[in-house]
Amino acid sequence: MSVIALAGCSGAPGVTTSALALLLAWPLQPERKMVLAECDPDGSSVLYGLLQGSVGDRYGLRNLSVASRTGDLIDAFWRNLIDVSAEDGKTDSPRDRVILPGVTDPAQSAGLSPAWENLARLFTGIGSQPVGENHDVLIDLGRHGAYGPSAVLAQRADALVVVVRNTMRSVQAARSRVELLEERVGNVGVLLIDEGPYPAGEVQRLLNVPVIATLPYAPREARVLSDGAEQPRHFTKSPLMKAARSASTVLEQRAALRRSRLDPRDGSWGGEVAHAR
Repeated sequence: MSVIALAGCSGAPGVTTSALALLLAWPLQPERKMVLAECDPDGSSVLYGLLQGSVGDRYGLRNLSVASRTGDLIDAFWRNLIDVSAEDGKTDSPRDRVILPGVTDPAQSAGLSPAWENLARLFTGIGSQPVGENHDVLIDLGRHGAYGPSAVLAQRADALVVVVRNTMRSVQAARSRVELLEERVGNVGVLLIDEGPYPAGEVQRLLNVPVIATLPYAPREARVLSDGAEQPRHFTKSPLMKAARSASTVLEQRAALRRSRLDPRDGSWGGEVAHAR
């Protein structure tokens, strides 16, 4: 039902780690599933981070380049998803939470230029089924994916969130990018990583966009997501994952509010997507 794009800026703010926390913590309703699409043109962090190379590089975004040109994009998309339902330590049904890994080499991003528009339509389509399964979609745009050819993913999303740490370096790095994205895309919010001294209100004032949620700075728990480290006890109940669950509720509400203000989306791919698996 929601398509939410996460973008970053210089200084490694933790976009992918935040996206993974949201993916695994997102409360699932009946017939609702979660997709995380790693669309960072700089390359995948998931394949050799969370997944620890367990699936090699057989799956991922790079396989959709040719498929987009041959009309096989929808089928190829479903074939390249990796099920991480068990990663959250719960009893999700299979394929409740899935990842589309990103490219393995930044050079592969150039070949995807013709595919971004079709991917944007696909993400909208799988999130707008009138009956049956619906998918909420998180798009990890990394530091550069909200610009250039892949910017259409940010433009078509229900909400665009910039991940920022509340340190001077991160906030200063975010100012020009947030201003540009607000001008080009609109509806920009900030997901704050609470590492530094500046309160959310001050960050909001400096960036002139709302801080919509905050995640704690938790290196030990974050390494489970960023590097596939062993989960500490009660990982799913850790402050990081609790905050991610709260953030997901706010993000979904923000996305729903924007959808209610816009004209109905083009659902022309909806039927095809629903029968693609």
